[in-house]
Amino acid sequence: MTLSAPVFQLKRRAKLMAREQKIPLATALDRVAQEEGFTHWSLLAARSSGLSSTEATLSRLENGDFALLGARPRQGKTLMGLKLLLQAAREGRRAVLFSLEFTEQTARECLADLGAEPGETTDRLSVVTSEEISSDFIIEYLEDAPSGTIALIDYLQILDQRRSKPDLAVQVRELREFARNRGIILAFLSQIDRSYDPDVKPLPDMSDVRLPNRLDLSLFSKAWFIHGGKVGFQSTA
Repeated sequence: MTLSAPVFQLKRRAKLMAREQKIPLATALDRVAQEEGFTHWSLLAARSSGLSSTEATLSRLENGDFALLGARPRQGKTLMGLKLLLQAAREGRRAVLFSLEFTEQTARECLADLGAEPGETTDRLSVVTSEEISSDFIIEYLEDAPSGTIALIDYLQILDQRRSKPDLAVQVRELREFARNRGIILAFLSQIDRSYDPDVKPLPDMSDVRLPNRLDLSLFSKAWFIHGGKVGFQSTA
């Protein structure tokens, strides 16, 4: 899809709209994106940036990997995760999105915006949006999943948002052990702390992952970090 103007000009248009209409910049960005034929600004940004290396990303993942996709808001981490699932499904793998943020309809609409044909991913790409999502829920859901299945958890920092759920550290350890034993790839979308400064370093890294609760980040075997249309890979294994 060809844009009516370069991305930086579209962003300038959104800033002007936000000032004139006294609306949040995020809302203005989405409106500009919709004028260009995209559901959200992050879709427009992902489509027009270098975030098209999904096949390369998938090729780096091995059965049993425990991965993290980290970025500040509206930098494209969710779209990168959805692209990863879509590519996996097209390669014949089972793919699952566990989301505490999306509705199933919204997730399916985003997949369609990324090029998923109607019915193309019905059998291989599942979308799970239950409020009960936790390590126990995920493990039970994937109990019969074959080795090589890829699951995306949206997102890391809210896995323990309910008091009835175990601490985040406990859940992550349980999921790490499950992934390793079963040969299932688990990837987590992750927030990046607001203290991250792109003027200091172009991409965030593990030290910038937002941790409202204590968590051993060495449990993750691989990580991708996104900012400004660039993607950086980090192996921690």
